[in-house]
Amino acid sequence: VTAVTELDAGTLVMMMDVEKVLAETAMYGDEHQFVNIEPLKEERMVYFADDSAVARKQIERTFQAMQVKYAYAINGMRAWDDLQRMASQADLAGRKLSDIVHLVLTDVEMPEMDGYMLTKMIKSDPRFAGIPVLMHSSLSGQSNQKLGESVGVDAYVSKFEPQKLSMKIREMLKI
Repeated sequence: VTAVTELDAGTLVMMMDVEKVLAETAMYGDEHQFVNIEPLKEERMVYFADDSAVARKQIERTFQAMQVKYAYAINGMRAWDDLQRMASQADLAGRKLSDIVHLVLTDVEMPEMDGYMLTKMIKSDPRFAGIPVLMHSSLSGQSNQKLGESVGVDAYVSKFEPQKLSMKIREMLKI
């Protein structure tokens, strides 16, 4: 149980972290999901934001298999703060941020700031020009993808499919 909320009628409802439950109760290892992921031929850095520890671990394992450098935040607000700091440091060094961060991967549903707002802020700030945003979510419905497109997301991929994630990242990085 990750939270408790009260409905209008006074009924209490417990919220569960389904991803964590599934990860902890799985009867098999997931090593097979990472076997055929090939390393990139060029060094790349990806920044990602996801509030799920289970999802972050799988993303990290995917990046490790791809030999991608990465940094992350546990929600959109922290990601925005980190990315702002990185943009300022790049400005001070006389560099373009797109030479340092090659892709941003974001979850949709996160506390403090969701992936839609994070994407909208990235896409409206000229310092982030040339950095694609990949939305990575368990909300794979068409309406969620359309909303992502409306804020400037470059592509959308479902969570918990490391092979598809690695292929989409490779495609977006043009490697």
